[in-house]
Amino acid sequence: MANPRAFISFDFDHDKDYKELFAGQSKNSRTPFSIEDWSSKEHLPQREWERLIKEKINKCNMLIVLVGKKAYLSAGVEKEIAFAKDSNVPIFGVCVNGADSSTSLPDGLSRSRTIAWDWEKIAGLVNQCMKEGKNKI
Repeated sequence: MANPRAFISFDFDHDKDYKELFAGQSKNSRTPFSIEDWSSKEHLPQREWERLIKEKINKCNMLIVLVGKKAYLSAGVEKEIAFAKDSNVPIFGVCVNGADSSTSLPDGLSRSRTIAWDWEKIAGLVNQCMKEGKNKI
C-alpha cells in the first residue's frame, strides 16, 4: 500500500527553508507519509491559484501546517487550512523556526493538533489523520 499523501502548508516568506528541511527529513524518517511538492512554481492570478491549491489538497490525505512565528499572518496558509476543512481533509501543525506552544496560530488550526517537530509524534498524528479523514489511496 502506498504511503499517505501530505500537503505541506507554510509561510513562504519566512519558513521556506524549514519546509525544505522538513520534506528532506521526512524521506529519512520512519514516518509513514509522502510529501508532494505541490507549491505553485509561479505567480498565478488569485482565482487560478485557489482552484489549483484546492485540487491538490483534495488529492491528499492530510494537510500539515508548518507553524513558524509569523504563519498566523499568512493569508495563503489560512486559505489552505480553509480549503482542507471544506474538503474534510484532516489538519495538524508542526512548530518550526522557533515557534512553540505559545506562538499565535493561523485561523482554523487547533492548538491541540499542533506539536513540536518530533518524528514520533508526527507519525502518531499521521496515523490519526488516516483514521479520521478520507482515505484516498
